[in-house]
Amino acid sequence: MLLSDQAGQTAAPKIPRPATLRESVIEAIQELIVSGQLKPGQHLVESELAELLGVSRQPVREALQQLSGEGWVDLFPGQGAFVHVPTVEEADQLLAVRALLETESARLAAKNAGEDGVKRLRELCARGIAAVRSDDVEAAVATNSELHALVTGLSGNKVLAELAAQVARRVRWYHTPVARQRGMASWEEHSALIDAIEAGDERRAAEIMREHTEHTRSSYMKQRENEPVEPAPKPVRRRRTRKTG
Repeated sequence: MLLSDQAGQTAAPKIPRPATLRESVIEAIQELIVSGQLKPGQHLVESELAELLGVSRQPVREALQQLSGEGWVDLFPGQGAFVHVPTVEEADQLLAVRALLETESARLAAKNAGEDGVKRLRELCARGIAAVRSDDVEAAVATNSELHALVTGLSGNKVLAELAAQVARRVRWYHTPVARQRGMASWEEHSALIDAIEAGDERRAAEIMREHTEHTRSSYMKQRENEPVEPAPKPVRRRRTRKTG
């Protein structure tokens, strides 16, 4: 049955639109960056990416243009595309916003999460611990993202969940380099967080999440101090040659 809008006109139901090739390529390149397979400052060669992804160069070129606008890639005339090198200030600001969003998420999750939600959190925590014990950094990072997304989902606040989702992938990009360094300590904090959520202790859950996100931020900043990332080359200005006659 079709619905009618306020003007009395029939409103057609929205049909899910399949992802375009460009969108799929964007997603793939983002994942390569987030997972660390493409390093900050690395030169991105269209032909190599096209071969790696099994596509032509055109969708790769279009994807790099859009990723440049979203801050994942830097484009330099005459030199090409490079993976963006996050500045310390960028990372600090994003992780600070993440702390605010997820601290509130944890508080609300302690208020609203039921038995099933707590069970799902514990299953993810067990998976994360297993990944750390087997030194599977990729699995640990992915599971960490799932757990944080679930906490936000259990908050019951859809707007909060949408905002957190907007920064989640970039947070994962920053978390990946320090995942091994954080190791089991991160999952012990997750376990304590789940205990607080299960107990319905809003204040404790918020406190644990605030400290947890601060530990990740501090680890990232410390690593950047010890292992600074080489910036992408600056664009070279070509000198104009005067014609002689």
